[in-house]
Amino acid sequence: MSRLLGAQLLSTLTFGVVAAALGWQAYERTGSALTLGIIGLAEFLPALVFALPAGQMADRLDRRLVSATGMCIVVVVSVALALNAASGDTSAMPLYLMAAGLGVGRSFASAAFTPMLAAAVPSAALPRTMAMSSSTWQGALIFGPFIGGLLQAWGNVPPYLFAAALDLVAIALVLTVTRRVGTEHRASVTGPPTMRDATAGLRLIRHTPALLGAISLDLVAVLFGGATALLPIIASDILGVGAVGYGVLRAAPGIGAVIVGLVLAGRPIRRQVGPVLLLSVAGFGAFTILMGVSTSYWLSFAALVLLSGSDMVSVYVRSTLTPLLTPAHLRGRVVAVERVFVGASNELGAFESGLLAQYIGTVPAIVVGGGVSIGAAGLWGLFFPGLRKIDRFEDITPARDPDAPPRG
Repeated sequence: MSRLLGAQLLSTLTFGVVAAALGWQAYERTGSALTLGIIGLAEFLPALVFALPAGQMADRLDRRLVSATGMCIVVVVSVALALNAASGDTSAMPLYLMAAGLGVGRSFASAAFTPMLAAAVPSAALPRTMAMSSSTWQGALIFGPFIGGLLQAWGNVPPYLFAAALDLVAIALVLTVTRRVGTEHRASVTGPPTMRDATAGLRLIRHTPALLGAISLDLVAVLFGGATALLPIIASDILGVGAVGYGVLRAAPGIGAVIVGLVLAGRPIRRQVGPVLLLSVAGFGAFTILMGVSTSYWLSFAALVLLSGSDMVSVYVRSTLTPLLTPAHLRGRVVAVERVFVGASNELGAFESGLLAQYIGTVPAIVVGGGVSIGAAGLWGLFFPGLRKIDRFEDITPARDPDAPPRG
């Protein structure tokens, strides 16, 4: 498991460095909030298009190779971004195309990586493992954007070359993980791949209300609460800070999340799992509103820390529920769909935030997004009583595969 966590740390650092540099340079080239939204949309569309093939490959092939392939795509795109920056190009179009390439790489890497974490530990240890994984991920989000901001202050090229080097080391770590972790699930694979087989993850989610509720709630909250995509505008136009100050703000969400993650790793949630999930999403919305109305650098920093801490709780609950509710042979396909619902909602949320900010202003866009998150938490408590009533992780068993033969 340590090699997987190390690979996760490095690949997430890569993402943080590239995201910080890409957002800053895109806004610098156009001066338009809509540009940031289009960058997010460009990353989202590949996740939507490649979700089914990525999940299918993750459940039929060696997950180590699938994840490493996705990371290799990210390395290639990072080098291409460096070459584009070195050329002095001032057009935003190449950035959109390469953002799409990043989305392709992340689709394959994530579909295979998360199931390997679940396969590396027994079910009883999964809540603590997911807390450690989330802490690792969020910890990297502290340093990734901060490093990206520092490197950006030196020039447009250094962030991308540094990111490519980090991801190459992450690839090496993934490829040296025990073979069993990457291939054990293949014992349940039979017959040639079919479209029905590729969509099995969708059917499992649809037939499992608790899983559907947890994934869709995170989708709505992140989709309309994606205010962090507007940080280049907040930093430069509202708070009046430069690239380094922007990098510190980008790191703030990771600070709150890693603190909460470390607490959860030491003291996992034992009871009232469902209500805690709903309350954490409501808190995320409330602190998003606080960030939107703030004109103080340090208050904005604190709001980012608090909203990410709340989000960390919801990520922890959902990332633990998903593998516990999913049969091992379907985890790749379920994670791929989850990537569209949740992971890609970050990119689509960036598009929504950028589009809304373009037409109603940055502050109103952030406040509206936070309000929607609060409302969603209340509505999901009503629409998904099975999710609201979940008490302990230990009581959860994998959902029945809807395509499995009838029992008895």
